[in-house]
Amino acid sequence: MRAVVLRGLRQVVVANVPDPRIEAPTDVIIRVTSAAICGSDLHMYNARTAPAEGMVLGHEPLGVVEETGSAVTAVRKGDRVLVPFNISCGVCFNCARGFTSACLAIDPKSVGGAYGYVGLGTYRGAQAEYLRVPFGDRNCLVMPGTPHDAWEDDFVLLADVFPTGWYANELAGVTAGSTVAVFGAGPVGLLAAYCAVLRSASEIYVVDWIEERLAKALEIGCTPIDFRAGDPVEQIYEARRAGRRLHPGEEKMPGVMCGIEAVGYQAIDWSDPNAENPARVIEDLIRLVNPTGRIGAVGLYVSNDPGGINPHAKRGEFSLSFGKLWEKSLSLGMGQTPVIRFAPQLRDMIVARRAKPSFLVSHRLPLEAAPEAYAMFEQRIDGCTKVILKPELKQGGSS
Repeated sequence: MRAVVLRGLRQVVVANVPDPRIEAPTDVIIRVTSAAICGSDLHMYNARTAPAEGMVLGHEPLGVVEETGSAVTAVRKGDRVLVPFNISCGVCFNCARGFTSACLAIDPKSVGGAYGYVGLGTYRGAQAEYLRVPFGDRNCLVMPGTPHDAWEDDFVLLADVFPTGWYANELAGVTAGSTVAVFGAGPVGLLAAYCAVLRSASEIYVVDWIEERLAKALEIGCTPIDFRAGDPVEQIYEARRAGRRLHPGEEKMPGVMCGIEAVGYQAIDWSDPNAENPARVIEDLIRLVNPTGRIGAVGLYVSNDPGGINPHAKRGEFSLSFGKLWEKSLSLGMGQTPVIRFAPQLRDMIVARRAKPSFLVSHRLPLEAAPEAYAMFEQRIDGCTKVILKPELKQGGSS
């Protein structure tokens, strides 16, 4: 079969690899109809993780069941299924408590596992024509409709970024009337902002510097903050002060109650957009979030970054204003999203036309266009906000 393979620094190719096969009675083989490129794929693409050359990439698949193992009972051949990016057994101590992102049984060397990602097991990635899904009853969520219908692009976003945006809101405590700031307007940041809209937040600020992304934030009803114009924290303070009459004491609460970090360890320093500052966003959120507020960090951080800006950053170690975090009684939650906890409800919101996350998708390309797609996504050109690869789309086609 054809699959997207990492060959080296900024080198991906579409190559022939062996077809997947049933290896355990609980396995399922799916024919992939859509596979999205994730911002975290770029960390491997630009060599900001431990070596991963030769890997088949991708962890955001939607497809159709082609074959099932003898122990599979919940899905059958022909079912359209969504496959969460984190692989889980469903019954270990963590899975039973809802933390499927930290499965204890899926890999002997790690806590948790994922398709096509370094440090999360040896499972082949999903940017391919076919994919083996371990524990298929647990890791395949049946979806309505048929391949390539009007729900296709919405459903594939349930594999990662839409639930991750929702989880960011859970961690940050976003409820009706909340004031929210989202740092980062990539796919996860935009969907985190969109989820805040769905949860009826009263004010939502989205910080970035890419014009197309900020325009998307405005399009969904958020206030875009371009950090090229200056300190984004001060910009949000000013926006919140405008036209407000405060009760005595409220001047001590100039920021927002809910902060979302959707950038990760390759954060750009707004004071110098040519430089990285991996702690910049967390530090800004500690300044911005009001006392007793909450911060949800869903941007990716790693403990092994070969391209880190200093020896500490190479080990995922950052200086943090912990005293201020404690002093303000802030809560900080973080980590990978347990997708299966949220995907069924979000699926039903899509079906009921209460949610349309595919507003984010800018490019739909054949699998063979993966090298160009990765370069375009990394360089943030051609209005690229989210790319979905379509293995059944012929070369030269796009939508």
